[in-house]
Amino acid sequence: MEMSRSAERTGGARQWWALLGFGAAVFVAAAIGGLGVQGTSAEYASLEQPAWAPPSWLFGPVWSLLYAMIAVAGWLVWRRVGFGPALWAWVAQLVLNALWTPLFFGAGRYGLAFAEILLMWVAIGVTVALFRRVSRPATLLMLPYWAWVTFAAALNFAIWRLNG
Repeated sequence: MEMSRSAERTGGARQWWALLGFGAAVFVAAAIGGLGVQGTSAEYASLEQPAWAPPSWLFGPVWSLLYAMIAVAGWLVWRRVGFGPALWAWVAQLVLNALWTPLFFGAGRYGLAFAEILLMWVAIGVTVALFRRVSRPATLLMLPYWAWVTFAAALNFAIWRLNG
């Protein structure tokens, strides 16, 4: 009886450590995306924008919530099936996520950033499709992210056209 409790605790502890790992992976992607890219609020404000562009202060809270949801979604899938195609898709979209900010803000390459965000959008779609086979909650957690990236792609395109 004691042995099974110990194994249960270890399994439980492993689950929570894994959740922390997924959170760390998302944090690293966000940090890499922001490395060396200072003053994004000022740069964003200086750009010619469409009338429907949100204020710069909105991006931080939205991305914080989305990153938490992305981490939990990956963790839920890992708990069900471990590392496999669904999580490799999750990793791919996360890498693409990390690359967008330096392209858009760091390099000011709005057209290239738009092409990259389209790839990210497709990668998120593949992730959602693969997650759907594994975990409904994980899939639902990814949908607001996909919707936000759809909006961000439209905004990226508009900014590129207005400032290109």
